[in-house]
Amino acid sequence: MSVLDSSKTATQTPRLKVGFVSLGCPKNLVDSEVMMGLLDQAGAQMTTSPETADVLVVNTCSFIDTAKQESVDTILEMAQHKVTGKAQKLIVAGCLVERYRDEIRKNIPEVDAVVGTGELEKILEAAGLQAPVVSASQLASPFNILSGTTARAEGDLRESQGRFARKEWDGATAALPQYLYDHTTPRLLATRGPSAYIKIAEGCDHPCSFCVIPNLRGKFRSRAFESVIAEAERLVAQGVQEITLIGQDTTCYGEDLGLKDGLALLLDKLAGIEGLRWLRFLYAYPNKITGKLLETIAKHDNIVKYLDVPLQHASGSVLKSMKRGANADIFLKTIEKVRAAVPGIALRTSFIVGFPGETDADFETLSNFVKEARFDWLGVFGYSDEEGSGAFPLGEKVPAKVIEQRKRTLMRQQKGLSKKAKQQWVGRTMTVLAEGESAETPLLWEGRSQFHAPEIDGTVYINDFGPLEAIVPGRFYECEITEAHDYDVVARVISEV
Repeated sequence: MSVLDSSKTATQTPRLKVGFVSLGCPKNLVDSEVMMGLLDQAGAQMTTSPETADVLVVNTCSFIDTAKQESVDTILEMAQHKVTGKAQKLIVAGCLVERYRDEIRKNIPEVDAVVGTGELEKILEAAGLQAPVVSASQLASPFNILSGTTARAEGDLRESQGRFARKEWDGATAALPQYLYDHTTPRLLATRGPSAYIKIAEGCDHPCSFCVIPNLRGKFRSRAFESVIAEAERLVAQGVQEITLIGQDTTCYGEDLGLKDGLALLLDKLAGIEGLRWLRFLYAYPNKITGKLLETIAKHDNIVKYLDVPLQHASGSVLKSMKRGANADIFLKTIEKVRAAVPGIALRTSFIVGFPGETDADFETLSNFVKEARFDWLGVFGYSDEEGSGAFPLGEKVPAKVIEQRKRTLMRQQKGLSKKAKQQWVGRTMTVLAEGESAETPLLWEGRSQFHAPEIDGTVYINDFGPLEAIVPGRFYECEITEAHDYDVVARVISEV
């Protein structure tokens, strides 16, 4: 039979359409991108319309109560498409699965399959697809065996102390997640424009008593150095110009690979990739900010002058109870060291208010610290009492009303500090990445400078294209800051760069 004849008689099977909803942090987004890549490689077609999807996937977050509620609400919303739309299957993935695997299946019968944080490859089976045949060369990839397989001593110690215990979680698998993607793993980027994330490590060994992420994600493990470089080079070759390195604690990168100052070494190598305009990393543990790391940030023009250091509190007694250590004075010295090494650097942090036992005096210490530290960006979370965390059995719970009051007080204080700081930007010129028309009005465009991390900081509003007739999303422009508001600034374009 000729090719022409076969084309007439062959029946083409429609591609399975899969819709994704990814909730939570950028680390979760990368997991979604990996699952979408695996599905795409197996022949599925991604769709942004849940009404037309054959399979719907909700990648969940369960960091705090509000995140869990959002995850449950989204699952229920997507379940309706099995009634009103084309959807035949609903899959739930991510952190909520690790914590409530059995309860999800029992209480939401519309859910057809669950996929935990350490079993991303099972998304194919859950969707009813088969994995493509893997070549022997791929199985023998040197990058697979170079990834962190030797636990950090801190992780082994924490495990012996019960840090990663999951026995009381109904349905939780006994084995901790081990999965870690590499540069050979297919990914479909969900980020817009020239920006992308690279997850360089997974899991966490720190003992923070407010957090259950280690129980959900497993022990800390680094990706192979060469694998990260290979992925970054490929992304830049595809047109990516901004890369954000992510992990629960990126400053521990490479310790399980025997590297000293592993993150600094990685940044130094990545900064040499031609075409990479902005390189940043999230997040830094305060006592892991080494002189070598700061020297590397200062050394390269394309490593953005931005550091996100979640400090969680400033009162020594609260930090001790959180199993974090340090205090306001130590943190101020760290901030001084950072600003001296990298002049003009933007600093972001986050705090938890209402931790069990937090007194008015503790909160006052935190408030005074914020005034003195003068952060560029600051986030405040109310304490969430998470079963399985070290803080859950602690007494002296702070009333919800007091937690909310302290949260509002600290954010109101930061609002004033931010407005004053942003006024200092007026008259400055800086490179801005244009992201598109503002949702508020087509008369304004939105963008970011190197001092803004994607989706979490303020906005640069562009209201004047200067000498240009139009600007293009995803391109970089030299701009002059003309106005300042509480968290956002207004700019006019000078030229394209």
